[in-house]
Amino acid sequence: MAGRFFGVEVRIHAFFLLLLAMGMAGAAMTNVNPMRMLGLWGLLLLAVVIREMARAIAAAWFGLELRGILLLPTGGLMSFSTLEATERAAEVKIQRRMAVVGPVASIGMGLLLAGLILSSAPGVELMARPWITPTHLVRSLVWVNILLGLVNLLPALPLDGGHALQVGGSDTKGTEGAPAGASPHLARLWGFGGGFSRWVAIGLIVSGILLSNAWYGLWLGIIGAFMLIGARMEGQGMLIQSDVDSVRMRDVMLTQFSTLSASDTLEDALQRAVHTLQDVFPVVRGGTLVGSVSRQNIVEALAADGNSYVQGVMTRSFQTAQPDDSLVKTLRRILGDQGAQLVPVMDGERIVGIVTPQNLSQSMGLLNQSRRMRRVES
Repeated sequence: MAGRFFGVEVRIHAFFLLLLAMGMAGAAMTNVNPMRMLGLWGLLLLAVVIREMARAIAAAWFGLELRGILLLPTGGLMSFSTLEATERAAEVKIQRRMAVVGPVASIGMGLLLAGLILSSAPGVELMARPWITPTHLVRSLVWVNILLGLVNLLPALPLDGGHALQVGGSDTKGTEGAPAGASPHLARLWGFGGGFSRWVAIGLIVSGILLSNAWYGLWLGIIGAFMLIGARMEGQGMLIQSDVDSVRMRDVMLTQFSTLSASDTLEDALQRAVHTLQDVFPVVRGGTLVGSVSRQNIVEALAADGNSYVQGVMTRSFQTAQPDDSLVKTLRRILGDQGAQLVPVMDGERIVGIVTPQNLSQSMGLLNQSRRMRRVES
């Protein structure tokens, strides 16, 4: 983890350190000063940070509340603080707008630096090759930014060009990352052999191996490798998000649960709580749901005021759901209401299940694993 800035957690992926190790090994084999290689690595990190700063500002502009950014050598992967922000970020319109910001920021920074360098040091040959090399860090400072922007224009995930063409949330096998509005035939071609993004990444790696220029080959290989890594990481996140969109309350609710009576004493309620893993209990009076109470509330009330009745400490404000309600709707209720420790699932006047933040996390993990296994089997 690099730190927390303006409430956003910024982390550097371990592959950034692997890249540094590879660079140092390459410097040793080519008799390059290792400090210059460290400087070149720092320039790449700086270029990625500049790009992600611009994207973070754009995310705030579009009303997307960021939770964290994971920095990769080809850019960054964003995570969001709320489900609503995650859903909004997955909209095609927002993805296309965000896809413009990264390349414009990187290329614009490169051109700005080029102008400043040429105006202050006209003797610097910015067009001399190789453009990116540890032996000429001033020239590399310009081209690292420009090439980072150009690479992200490639139409492959997780690059910006891939997001500009992507249709989010498709579960169709073999069509991941297909262009918006694509015909089924084009979608199948886009997904040929497991995804167009993988073919672009593999092509870059092979080109890097075949190139006679060692530095260009190294950079192409690195870009291809991290495209594969980033696409897989982002693909997993999108899979989880698409699963959330299709899950209903009946898929994740607890059907084996205990209830408490409003007339139960706290000591009796605590005794019953000892024999269950349930953290929050629906409270009923004559079969009618009247509130909820948590194990922690019972313990605290007993310690503070002694034995009394459940109705004196229960929460009377609660929201219910129906079995066919979407999980997204329920999550919004739980996250949006500070007192929503439990959401009862009702079939008419009868409680058929409950959902708590604790069981929801476990249920979603098991449900996602089950769905992935079914996809593999099919």
